[in-house]
Amino acid sequence: MTRIVAGTAGGRTLAVPPSGTRPTSERVREALFSRLEHLDAVDGARVLDLYAGSGALGLEAASRGATHVVLVETARSAVEVCRRNARALGLGDRVDVVADRVDRYLARVAPPDGPAVGSFDLVLLDPPYDLPEESLAAAVAGVARCTAPGGVVVVERSSRAPAPAWPAPLVALDDRRYGETRVWFAEHAP
Repeated sequence: MTRIVAGTAGGRTLAVPPSGTRPTSERVREALFSRLEHLDAVDGARVLDLYAGSGALGLEAASRGATHVVLVETARSAVEVCRRNARALGLGDRVDVVADRVDRYLARVAPPDGPAVGSFDLVLLDPPYDLPEESLAAAVAGVARCTAPGGVVVVERSSRAPAPAWPAPLVALDDRRYGETRVWFAEHAP
C-alpha cells in the first residue's frame, strides 16, 4: 500500500498503476522529504515530477505545501492513476498531469537553443531503474535549463547506479542510500 506520508493529505492512500512502475517506498519518501524540508525546498515551491508513475513524489510535495506541481508520465494507465490520485486527495487544483515523454516535455519547457519556458524550484526524477544512463543525462541537462536559481534537483536510482553527471549550473549537494535505493541532490547555483 502506498500512502502520503505527511501534510494536508498525510496518511491517505494512493492508487498505483497495475504494472510498469516502481513506487518510491514510504520510508524513502519520508527521508527524502525530511531532507528537502531541511533545505526549505518544498513549501511554496513550483515542483516538476518527471517519470511520475503514481504521482507519489509530486503529490507528497503538494501535500507538504508546494504551490504547484506538474506530473509528467508517458504510460497511459499511470497518467490516469495520477489524475485520480490528485482528485482523490483534493489536490487537483494545484496539480497538472502531463501525458508525454520526459524528453519531449523538457524540449518544450527548456529548449536547448532558447530560453526556458518554465522555472521550477524543485525537480524530482525517479526514472525506471533500467533507463539508460545517456537518457538520464539528457533529462538532467534539460532539467538544468528549467530549474530556478537556488532550486533543488533530486534523482532517485538503484544504489548500484552511478551518480548522475550534474551539468552547470547544477552542483552536487548530497546523496543518501536507503537499502537498494540511492538519492542524489543538486542545487541550481544562483
